[in-house]
Amino acid sequence: MKLQGSTMAISDKHTEMQNLASMNIDEMNTGEILHLINNEDKTVPLAVEKAIPEVGEFVDKVVESFHKKGKLYYIGAGTSGRLGVLDASEIPPTYSAPNSLVQGIMCGGLAALVTAVEGAEDEYDEGVKIVEERGLTENDCLLGITTSGMASYVHAALKRAKEIGVTTGLLVCNEYEKPDYVDVLIKTIVGPEVITGSTRMKAGTATKLILNMITTSAMVLMHKTYGNLMVDLMTTNKKLWDRGARIVRHCTGIDYDKAMNLLIKAGGRVKATLVMASLNVSYEEAERRLKVHDGSLRKTLDEEGITLNL
Repeated sequence: MKLQGSTMAISDKHTEMQNLASMNIDEMNTGEILHLINNEDKTVPLAVEKAIPEVGEFVDKVVESFHKKGKLYYIGAGTSGRLGVLDASEIPPTYSAPNSLVQGIMCGGLAALVTAVEGAEDEYDEGVKIVEERGLTENDCLLGITTSGMASYVHAALKRAKEIGVTTGLLVCNEYEKPDYVDVLIKTIVGPEVITGSTRMKAGTATKLILNMITTSAMVLMHKTYGNLMVDLMTTNKKLWDRGARIVRHCTGIDYDKAMNLLIKAGGRVKATLVMASLNVSYEEAERRLKVHDGSLRKTLDEEGITLNL
């Protein structure tokens, strides 16, 4: 076998190569194993950093889709699919977004979230079928996620989506040539895993970081925050009602009880509550003013010369 730097080339895929640093991992004690994994994990953000231009290009396309009332879809198999579903599921409560705005499509269906469905990623026809079943349109974005770049299910979905006019992206963790049915190729070369081929590790971490970057950036650009505060969170439980009231108190200086009472009048909408408290207007008027400024709290308050505490 040919040595390549710190790897043993048993495949032309970086994520399938052997990592020489962990060749004797089965002879290490607990502390040594943990330090080894940690040292390898430290390299992931640097690999992600190199992909920022492409991530940014895709984010801008996602925001364009959202402005056209389109949606963002993730599609993947195994760890890739699960991470897409995870990221999508966290957007509604964090940003008061509709459940349909960001959707994760899991190869093998919901059962595959908890149990591996072997061979499902090779089902080309199922990839075509799922795009048609979900009803993707030319206003939508679809990001295929496949660490190796080999999942037929993902490529079939991207090809069919492109035929429909969907904006397409592909996230891989290996060197890969951009297919003609992919608008944006995001490559993050994390190198060989501590356990050879276990792409739930560094590749999974890189994927999680990039998906977080995509949706967080898109939500900020869609005016879902004021500074770094979650002013569009969904108050779905006691903790989030409390967080909402504390945000209002912090930003406006009013006491907690008044903040909570206003939040209740606004049906739990923090952004509208902040307008109500700052401009002394009704909930209906607060919503009207926000709508004029495309939901931007900052622009709504700037019009009146008001700046909130951060």
